[in-house]
Amino acid sequence: MQTLLTRLDHKRAASLMSLWADPAPTPLLERTYAPWTVLIKDETARMGLGAFKALGGIYAVANLCLGSDVSGDVSLGTIRAAATGKTFVCASAGNHGMAVARGAKIFGAAARIHLSDTVPESFVARLEAEGATVIRSGATYEESIEAAIKDADSHGFIHLADGSWPGYTEPPRLVMEGYTVLAEEMRAVFEVTGDWPTHVFLQAGVGGMAAAIAQMIRANWAVQPKIIVVEPEAAPCLDEAVKAGRVVDVIGPVSIMGRLDCKTASMLAFEILQETADTYIQITDEEAQTAADVLAKLGVPKTTPSGAAGFAALRQMAPPVSARPLIVVSEGAVT
Repeated sequence: MQTLLTRLDHKRAASLMSLWADPAPTPLLERTYAPWTVLIKDETARMGLGAFKALGGIYAVANLCLGSDVSGDVSLGTIRAAATGKTFVCASAGNHGMAVARGAKIFGAAARIHLSDTVPESFVARLEAEGATVIRSGATYEESIEAAIKDADSHGFIHLADGSWPGYTEPPRLVMEGYTVLAEEMRAVFEVTGDWPTHVFLQAGVGGMAAAIAQMIRANWAVQPKIIVVEPEAAPCLDEAVKAGRVVDVIGPVSIMGRLDCKTASMLAFEILQETADTYIQITDEEAQTAADVLAKLGVPKTTPSGAAGFAALRQMAPPVSARPLIVVSEGAVT
């Protein structure tokens, strides 16, 4: 397990990302929600895409263009030259597809994004504005993944999923490596203030963000909090995987937490989280929607039930009065 964890290189991610991204971190807000002062990592404006996913998808596109044999200094020109003629394919619940499409646009590659029927139509227009070809594929996220794999295999395209399974690990590992920047931005603040969180709530779909942040917390944070993984009641794929000791498929209804409504965990995320997370919590659609509404009243940029899932879990768990909870508002509301 340690070999896997140490393969997420936050220093490389931050260095390469500086070629195309504003180095300023996203805000770390504080809001009073009695009896706690809640730390809120606000990802609603990340890289102009409105979600943390921008960290992973663009970074992975850059690395997959470059390949594994590149050494020495890398420039935007190097990546763009390597991207010539490449096409990236992925399935998405919305935000991962936006990141892959933006990465392809930045570097001069092409992107084909498969969306299930449950993804809002608003994402189609946004993806097409990034120059991506959008294909509606299947009734569920899992069916759109199957379609993306077939598309990539049939045409010799590069499949860039954010979930992993046996035999498919490097592209999603790169996506997760991009997410480590988020954790490092928070650590830098806490190192200065000394005001470390006691509880960290991390929402999870396939688990990439939660695993990347949890790995960085355990490896680099001077003060160790409790790590709580938050999933929809309709899709507790990580909790069930930990209970079973292996990745399993779960069955449940469609959730309004579309970006978290994943019925099969990423293998890499599961392997990391079973070693780093303390607790798993499931929340209902109603709890998530209420949490989003309450955050808006607290003056937090408007988010979705998926983005507010960590706050919903905080409200449900109700840690001690002395707790200093941290949540990640992972995306802005799509209009």
